[in-house]
Amino acid sequence: MGRMDFTFGFREIFSKFSRVMVLVLLPCCFLPLNAGSAKAAEVTSTVMIGGSRIDVTIDSSEAPLSQTDVMRWVQNAAESVTAYYGRFPIPHLTLRVVSFDGNGVRHGMTWGRDGGLIRIFAGSKTSAADFADDWMLTHEMVHLAFPSQADEHHWIEEGSAVYVEPIARIRASHWTAMKMWHDLVRDMPKGEPKEGDEGLDHTHTWGRTYWGGALFCFVADVEIRKQTKNRKGLVDALRGVLDAGGDIREDWDLEKALKTGDHAVGLDVLEKLYAEWKAKPVQVDLAAMWKELGVEANGGTVVLNNDAPLAAIRRAIEMGTPSAKAGDKASPAGAGATENDSASATRPLAVFAGRTAKSQ
Repeated sequence: MGRMDFTFGFREIFSKFSRVMVLVLLPCCFLPLNAGSAKAAEVTSTVMIGGSRIDVTIDSSEAPLSQTDVMRWVQNAAESVTAYYGRFPIPHLTLRVVSFDGNGVRHGMTWGRDGGLIRIFAGSKTSAADFADDWMLTHEMVHLAFPSQADEHHWIEEGSAVYVEPIARIRASHWTAMKMWHDLVRDMPKGEPKEGDEGLDHTHTWGRTYWGGALFCFVADVEIRKQTKNRKGLVDALRGVLDAGGDIREDWDLEKALKTGDHAVGLDVLEKLYAEWKAKPVQVDLAAMWKELGVEANGGTVVLNNDAPLAAIRRAIEMGTPSAKAGDKASPAGAGATENDSASATRPLAVFAGRTAKSQ
């Protein structure tokens, strides 16, 4: 089943492996004599992460793309997803990057067919910094870690990818907590039900599909952490689904996925929340949640208050992102930040294993 995400200005719309990434060019790399000609051969670059393989083919027929920038982008996304789930979701991914004459990443599609397939477009004028800032490829890779759903449950696929993506990037040190909370405060209200809403299963607007699903995941994450005294969170539920075989290659009922996730954390939070939200509108008091978590909007910036009642839960969601120095009551972006031990001690491992070419 395909999952498509259009990304025209989406950052405004959306708002453990133990070593640092190592790049290795193995001697098994084979390139054609005429490697510069797309007509002569199709070159596939391979990235290994844990026990998984990612084969990356760049279609530059429309415009040239930087091989170095693209591969770094792929490695960053793979590291992020691995940091969140503890492993890359599937054994083998085929990734096709299609160029166009322009800037940025435009849209992507993810399928479970052929063992896992992603097709995504990147502009030839996209800089290395733009690739580093991109969230879209991580979002698509998150889709690999959840079983395919029926159309009325599309919201859980998109919502979980929206919610998990920035957290995954934070845990791999490719994003910051300040940026994530700023974006969530700005964009999470887009998931609230509007007049005429009939619940997540029956309201298929863009806002409810993407941000309504993200809101469900956010509320579930906080509730799981409350009930387990912060020992477990949504990440444990989602890992439980993945470990039970629930990746994109499988078609599961949503009830099965939620029950599996609840079993992994020893609660029934996901099932109860779904029963409440699936067929009727439920308003969330986001202002109260931000206050409890210690996320305080301050004009166009965010301040993180470490004396807030649920500040420990906020930091656990981040899992090793910048936090305030001991004794500070509040930490504005860029001020007095230190890294938690978990951030500096663990990094996913991505290995560039070389290139192969085949005649077209």
